Amino acid sequence: MSSLTTKKAIAFALKELLHQKQLSKITVNDIAEHCDINRQTFYYHFQDINDLVEWICIESADKALKDKDNYENWMDGFLSVFEIIQKDKIFITNIFKSVSLEILQTYLYKLVYPIIYQVVDEKAKGRGIKEDDKRFITNFYMYSFVAIVLEWIKYDMKENPRIIVSRVNYIVEGSIDQALNNLTNHR
Repeated sequence: MSSLTTKKAIAFALKELLHQKQLSKITVNDIAEHCDINRQTFYYHFQDINDLVEWICIESADKALKDKDNYENWMDGFLSVFEIIQKDKIFITNIFKSVSLEILQTYLYKLVYPIIYQVVDEKAKGRGIKEDDKRFITNFYMYSFVAIVLEWIKYDMKENPRIIVSRVNYIVEGSIDQALNNLTNHR
């Protein structure tokens, strides 16, 4: 079995075990037994369960970004973030409740950043905006969007994501253009 195949089997085992018990109650032994490997094989690939969780998040984000290269607009991209999370609700909820919030935030930042950057970059064309400024604007919105997603996760993902995205649109509509205009006019 290849290294990547083994990692995927270990990740699959963890996700299956999450249907039976909370992440904080799962041990390396549980995972090893579930995918019929020994503990050493687990430790050959991951330092601990948190390392496994982080790897799953990175892999999931990479796959999601590869599968959805460009969106018609930022709203479609942001809505897809909610859909990705809903598909993996048990895993995400366990990360939120059991593991360092930093892992989940990093995962969400990786999903949200390219969606917003694409909009900022497109609107900045022909304005002479520096890359640092585009990244700053993107980060500003990314942190806001991720906070909204985390709040949604915190309250068990009950609110309709389309309503959330629509509300965000009312707030940010035109504000990226305004930020770029302000940067252009104050140089």
